[in-house]
Amino acid sequence: MEKLLFVVLLITEIVFAIREITLHVSKKEWAAGRGVVNVTEFVLFLLMLVLPGIDLSIRFKALFFLLIVRLAVSGIAFSVFRKNEKRKKNVSIVLGTVFGIILIAVSMLPAFIFKDYSGRPVSGPYSVAQSSAILIDNSRMEANETDGSFREVPVYFFYPECIEDLDEGSLPLVMFSHGAFGYYESNASTYLELASNGYIVVSIEHPYHSLFTKDTNGKIITVDPEFFNNAMDAGSRSEAEVYELTSEWMDIREADMNFALDTIIASAKNASIGEEWFLTDTSGEEICKILAATDTDKIGLMGHSLGGATAVTVGRRDDVSAVIDFDGTMLGEEVGFENGEIIVNPEPYDTPILCFDSASHHADRVEAERIGYVYSNNVIMDNAMEGYSVYFEGTAHMNFTDLPLFSPVLAKNLGLGDRDPEECIDKINSITLKFFDCYLKGIGEFEADEKY
Repeated sequence: MEKLLFVVLLITEIVFAIREITLHVSKKEWAAGRGVVNVTEFVLFLLMLVLPGIDLSIRFKALFFLLIVRLAVSGIAFSVFRKNEKRKKNVSIVLGTVFGIILIAVSMLPAFIFKDYSGRPVSGPYSVAQSSAILIDNSRMEANETDGSFREVPVYFFYPECIEDLDEGSLPLVMFSHGAFGYYESNASTYLELASNGYIVVSIEHPYHSLFTKDTNGKIITVDPEFFNNAMDAGSRSEAEVYELTSEWMDIREADMNFALDTIIASAKNASIGEEWFLTDTSGEEICKILAATDTDKIGLMGHSLGGATAVTVGRRDDVSAVIDFDGTMLGEEVGFENGEIIVNPEPYDTPILCFDSASHHADRVEAERIGYVYSNNVIMDNAMEGYSVYFEGTAHMNFTDLPLFSPVLAKNLGLGDRDPEECIDKINSITLKFFDCYLKGIGEFEADEKY
């Protein structure tokens, strides 16, 4: 539908320009005509809102504001030129039309980049509510700031809407960590599926590693350019240089997740929120209800890419009962670099772990094993007491997030396979639920095929 809307606006602009040039209009007549066209375009947009796929979401918000601004500008133009009988130059009409079309095209970019996505169906009986807060770690300074501020970790809760009616300490806690340049909603369909089935899911954000987030002052924090450049340039660096970089990244991320876990566990046990909590759009009462329902003895961790690596290493904690890695290289398990080789943590991995791999990642693991290359994922899975490796044919890195569901364009540029994205994420979420049901709720025995 976005294509239809664009074509309608495009035709309107072109027809108006041809008419004005053909009739040799004055500036007064042009201003009046321009006002009529702008009103017509605005009315057409409002009428097309009844069509599926066109709304006032982020996809069309820029266009909506542009049309309003053009209405105001045309009103000003008419007041300025209402007595001007001089002929409107053809060059000016053409340039104005081209500029107008460019503005419309730019404002409609989100409509072409993002799909009309309203989420995936969930299997659980509960409606899902959301709340958020920011946790302030007074033991760590924010390295990316120069004002002496402390590290802040935004946390986003997904949980049964009827949480106050559920028994205290009855819902397992699952925490998620996003990948590089990701953000807290990167796997929202997974959170919603789990929450609908009686879990409290907390998605944490890693400021300056996430695409964007907000701090306690309401300031928008975008991804750190140095981190972005280093991550994109990693393939051209030596293995030793990559190890140094990734070790720094993992230290930050693991500290974020450990801090968030410790804070939530302590607050749940104390039945109160302390000075670490900064409430955003949520009341303290709602957070207390969430904490009261949290079972701090049943904790699962999961993450995508760098977030998966974070979950795996933090998952060595004694109070973590299950871990899922969504297509992440387990960089936190790389503990040294000597004699030109990576040293991987040789300790047994005692926490039940499920490792999802894309087709290419699986092929890399198989090749590493064949040539005898020490690869962290192979080492950890070989040392896991209860480890499950699953790979999906026809997938790439972003198939293990929701990105292909709401922005196929971006997903394709970042790594998207030819597998149907909806079918793929639904299967991943189903396996994820079964895994956590087994190890956090004690429901059944977990089984999964090696390949899907």
